[in-house]
Amino acid sequence: MKNCIKLFWSIWILLLLSSTSTLFPQNRSEVKMQAGAAKVNVTPGKKDLPDRFLGIHDSIYSRAIVVKVGNEMVALITVDMGGFHNPMAERLLSRIEEQTGIPQKNIMLTASHTHSVPFGIGGEEFESKIVLSVEQAMERLQPAKISYGEGLSYINVNRNIIDPETRRWWEGANYDGPSDKTVAVVCFETIDNKPIAVYYNYAMHGVISGMFDLVSGDVPGAASRYIEHHFDNEIVAVWSTGACGDQDPIYYQQTYDLRNIRIEDYALRGIDISNSMPPGGEGLDRNDPQTRKLMNEQEQMLLSMGQFLGEEVMHTIKGMKRKLSNPEIFTARKTITCPGRKRLDEGRAGYPGTYEDADSINIRLGLIIIGDIAFSSVNGEVFSPIATRLKRESPYANTMMLTITNGFAASGYIPNDAAFGTYTFEVLSSRLQPGYAENAIVNGILDMMYESYPNR
Repeated sequence: MKNCIKLFWSIWILLLLSSTSTLFPQNRSEVKMQAGAAKVNVTPGKKDLPDRFLGIHDSIYSRAIVVKVGNEMVALITVDMGGFHNPMAERLLSRIEEQTGIPQKNIMLTASHTHSVPFGIGGEEFESKIVLSVEQAMERLQPAKISYGEGLSYINVNRNIIDPETRRWWEGANYDGPSDKTVAVVCFETIDNKPIAVYYNYAMHGVISGMFDLVSGDVPGAASRYIEHHFDNEIVAVWSTGACGDQDPIYYQQTYDLRNIRIEDYALRGIDISNSMPPGGEGLDRNDPQTRKLMNEQEQMLLSMGQFLGEEVMHTIKGMKRKLSNPEIFTARKTITCPGRKRLDEGRAGYPGTYEDADSINIRLGLIIIGDIAFSSVNGEVFSPIATRLKRESPYANTMMLTITNGFAASGYIPNDAAFGTYTFEVLSSRLQPGYAENAIVNGILDMMYESYPNR
């Protein structure tokens, strides 16, 4: 009897050790994944800035993470800029593939969508630094583990309201509107539990510093700097832009106040900009005491929001327990086509627009799966409900949507179907006909996800 009991316990212990060894590798020979990360300063010189820009508020970067499993490599890159126009994205994807060997479908090239970097920024030197960030990340590849967690941050809010005075659609904090508060966090660390990089995804426009007319990474940049500083700059913190088409910072009142100042100043000159808006802080008198006060408050808000978001990312990292070192990789990409429209009238918001049919719009979708983490992408400004629907219907519990990735669709904003019943500035300016894009995006990404199953 004793021998039977001893045999039972021996078999049980062997089975336990065998199962745990696949989850928690005991030596480097069992580790299949490598990861490396780098960031490169891409801040332009003042001479390279358009006339509207007055200088540099804070440095901007290209941050990259490269992951390798076997012969498969993927790259997750975010650059502090408004967006990549399609020719630039195509050049960069081609150069990265040529110089690193990483296939284009294995690359997510995301813009942080800060509104404080000149739209259209580029050039040989700028693009070369982006490629360099990927090359340096490759050079730093080392055995690694990956983990996933989700936090919550309440610094974003739906930005479309019914104005209480005019009873028309306008911009403001809609606390009851659709808004995804999820902070998706992916952590890469060495086998010895030393940090390599963190990749975090959140849905909010980077617009706090938009009226400074100074180059800035805005809240995405402030959050990444805060995280990196906490880890003594031994980690690269890579923001990725979630479905922020209808999401603003929750504390944005200074911008609305500055807009009202501009409206009044322009009106004194006989110019009505009440239903349109000049770019950045154009037209503001920066010597005016009220303007200076409001901009000083924006300065404080920029750092505060970066700290709040950074703290939530770090809090989420601490709660991660399941860490994989031998995940599989699957990648795919496709292009969907939706009917287009052309607007025939003007006006920022509040009134229905008039349209005629126009050329169809191509929208690029992408998918990278690492283990049980699905990074999906869209090359446009997607409304939050489209991403929440994708996550609800996804076969992968750990799903995120990267937007403004691998180019910039000609669609303008990409509202969800229900939003087309509103007269917000995003809906009015969208070049998409109602009723097509939401299903096409969600089903297109789901189709790629289900294609991954035979390989898993």
